[in-house]
Amino acid sequence: MKTRTLLSIVLLAGLTLLAASCEKQKKEPVKASISGKAGEVEIVSSKAVWESEVGNAIRTVLQAEYPFTPQKENKFRIYNVPPEGFVNVFRAHRNILYVHIADTCKPKLAINRDVWAEPQTMITVFAPNEAAAAEIILDGNEQICETFEDAERERVIYNARKFENASLASSVRAQFGGSPWFPSSYTLKKHTADFVWISYETSYTTQGIFIYKFPYRDESQFSLEALVAKRNEVMKENVPGTLEGSYMITNPVIEPGYWKKSYKGRDFTEIRSLWETQNDYMGGPFISDAFRSTDGKNIIVIEGFVYAPKYDKRDYLRQLEAIIYSWH
Repeated sequence: MKTRTLLSIVLLAGLTLLAASCEKQKKEPVKASISGKAGEVEIVSSKAVWESEVGNAIRTVLQAEYPFTPQKENKFRIYNVPPEGFVNVFRAHRNILYVHIADTCKPKLAINRDVWAEPQTMITVFAPNEAAAAEIILDGNEQICETFEDAERERVIYNARKFENASLASSVRAQFGGSPWFPSSYTLKKHTADFVWISYETSYTTQGIFIYKFPYRDESQFSLEALVAKRNEVMKENVPGTLEGSYMITNPVIEPGYWKKSYKGRDFTEIRSLWETQNDYMGGPFISDAFRSTDGKNIIVIEGFVYAPKYDKRDYLRQLEAIIYSWH
């Protein structure tokens, strides 16, 4: 009798949880998938605000020059949607910057996720007047750009994980102690004891990833000069051009960008610059991250480069950045 009573209680509890779950699903319907192109931000504001100092501030921040591409490219593509037109598909855009100006507003920058679609990022600027809104946007330059950059990066990583080339990742992990999430479209192009070349190629574009390692000696090996010298050495040995005697090098004229960074608990040194080909005419942008191996014995470098002579390079480079940032 006691067993039957206990069973009844368990069944009742299960049904209650199921009912609650169903009720929750009714209250929280599945959100739409995001719309819009990668690297695009929708600006929601009145036409008057768009054409005022607020619009100028937005363009200053979001259309600043993207670093280290052969031709000038803006950080983001932007377009304006008035509040009265902000319905349906416009609400599902991947990246939204909403400008809300009212006398009662306290100056603030708010960040929200998945408001109308998934995976969506929305930044709202609250301000009592146009001057205050412009100031918030200019002061929040770094936060605004990093928020949208992070959102684009996480979308690429999510898709790479969802459609992963697991065998390629397993091979890299066995050799280097870790691996990024490689999309299924990437294939192994070259493999030696200390170097791998992984590539995604179409008729007119190449997105390549190099991973190599060398023994750790001291922290001076993470200096800009040392990393560039090592890069040139590795490229000369492993990455030939199309002509005999040609090989990849780091552009010797442009001063590379150099940063110490941290992403999801992993510290690394990052270089961005342009590559070119000694004794040939190929070139493009690259991003290179260097860090110590888990056992501390080696320095591991993972690099993404783009060759797309007919196209802008920013979005291709962003995709590669996301992949190399996903190292785990």
